[in-house]
Amino acid sequence: MTYGCWRKATFERFGYFDEELVRNQDDEHNLRIIRGGGNIYQSSKIKSWYRPRGSLGALFNQYMQYGYWKVRVIQKHKLPASWRHLVPAAFVLSLMLLFLLSAFCFPWPVKSFAYFTGQLSTFCFASLIVAYLIAVLTASLATAARSEWKLLPVLPAVFVCYHFGYGWGFLRGVYDFVIRRRGPRASFECLTR
Repeated sequence: MTYGCWRKATFERFGYFDEELVRNQDDEHNLRIIRGGGNIYQSSKIKSWYRPRGSLGALFNQYMQYGYWKVRVIQKHKLPASWRHLVPAAFVLSLMLLFLLSAFCFPWPVKSFAYFTGQLSTFCFASLIVAYLIAVLTASLATAARSEWKLLPVLPAVFVCYHFGYGWGFLRGVYDFVIRRRGPRASFECLTR
């Protein structure tokens, strides 16, 4: 994990960090630099240490804030820095919708449209969960092989916290900032550390 270092001229040209953002200030600043014609350089010679959150709940809350505040960054710039920022929210929303469709469509008589919708939704929901679990286990094995095997038991839960925390936070941000057109919730204005 490395942190940024900027020349004074960079701040004079592209502005300072956006203090409205509780999270993603450096990410948003780098986006302004790149879209303004500047470059971001990462040196592999720089070494730093990072202390991660002490619990899975704290990690989930951290990533929920990342997702929540990413919505404000997208609003500010009218376009995501990368389409990958939308994937966790699309995944969480898809799971929620498929679960609701499968739960509410089953009571109907056999051979009705609702029955087949429920069957298809259940199949899609289960398939998506299985595909996700396979991807998480594969990523966990690859990560443990590159770093330390003793991390393997906790890595699947860490990846789930990353994806579901970010996705759920992003959806809450869309609800607050886009749909309701209001300011941030108080619970998202305080840092989770």
